[in-house]
Amino acid sequence: MTTPIAPPATIGMLGGGQLGRYALMAARTMGYRTIVLEPDPHAPAGSIADLHLVADYDDAEALRRLGDESEVVTTEFENPPAAALDALRRRTSVAPAPEAVAVAQDRIAEKRFLVDAGLPVAPFAVVDDADADPSVGYPAILKTARLGYDGKGQRLVADASEMRAAWRTLGSVPCVLERALQLQTELSVVVARSATGGFAAYPVAENTHVDGILDLSIVPARVGRRLSDRAVGLAMTIADALAYVGVLAVEFFVVDGDVVVNELAPRPHNSGHWTLDVAQTNQFEQQIRAICGLALGDTSMTRPAAAMVNLLGDLWDAGEPDWASALDGGQTALHLYGKRAARPGRKMGHVTAWGALPEEAEVRALQARQALTRRG
Repeated sequence: MTTPIAPPATIGMLGGGQLGRYALMAARTMGYRTIVLEPDPHAPAGSIADLHLVADYDDAEALRRLGDESEVVTTEFENPPAAALDALRRRTSVAPAPEAVAVAQDRIAEKRFLVDAGLPVAPFAVVDDADADPSVGYPAILKTARLGYDGKGQRLVADASEMRAAWRTLGSVPCVLERALQLQTELSVVVARSATGGFAAYPVAENTHVDGILDLSIVPARVGRRLSDRAVGLAMTIADALAYVGVLAVEFFVVDGDVVVNELAPRPHNSGHWTLDVAQTNQFEQQIRAICGLALGDTSMTRPAAAMVNLLGDLWDAGEPDWASALDGGQTALHLYGKRAARPGRKMGHVTAWGALPEEAEVRALQARQALTRRG
């Protein structure tokens, strides 16, 4: 990309979830026209786009139209069909590149890429045979190579016998077996890289997961400057090695006072949602800037500290939550994604809170979520 793509050009989006919704909101605010290709007619991004192509991701006619009408196409999830990305690239610019997405959507390819790049990962082995007995050590976590997210496609196993049984339960598909590490905490870094190699990194987030789903993110992470700088440096190394264009999230484990790369997300990330309210440039505008070849935005925080809590469909068990309660005090922000059906474990929205210290923001965010379920 030698010339920036400026408004009112058209930006295409493959996928229609909440990440796409916020990216298209940023694009439209900046003056771009937007198109989304997503099979769900009620997808959150569909109501934001100028045009919603309701079709499967491999629909040839829909891909032709998306490619022909867009100056650049991006994706909001890590599992778009490779054939779809290749078809789009024959017609227009695609960012991030299909090769980078291919690494992040397959755990085997991802682990091998990280090892080849000399980056720290947990001991692992590939499992694709019923008689496998990898020597990674137990307990371990068996993960499907593809299509696993938010804790799906994973099993904790105590020995080789449990591992083989779990492999069959997961469909006898290629898997990665990782040694279960003793974690001190979990971190994530959201970085942006432009086509010219320019970088912008957000403050490191400290994350807590429940049942494999991100529950809480606190910024800045309370791990000290040395670990934060190391995590950012590794994330930048990964983006460079992938020749990445766009926003990339890198998740880390903190183990024995150092960081280990867990996985990559080739898109804006749940742990970066706080940027909508407490950053000079949010991660979604940054995505648009990066894929369009514009100058990257300021990533500094507008408050000393922030915390974000996810709102899952479980909150609707007793009826519609008390949304007004989440906004008491004027130091929280509520975001709902426009999804029609609330289901247990489904991400329906989030609350961001801010304060003078990370601990203050954390308490405020957790209290706001707890208040949503109070009835009468």
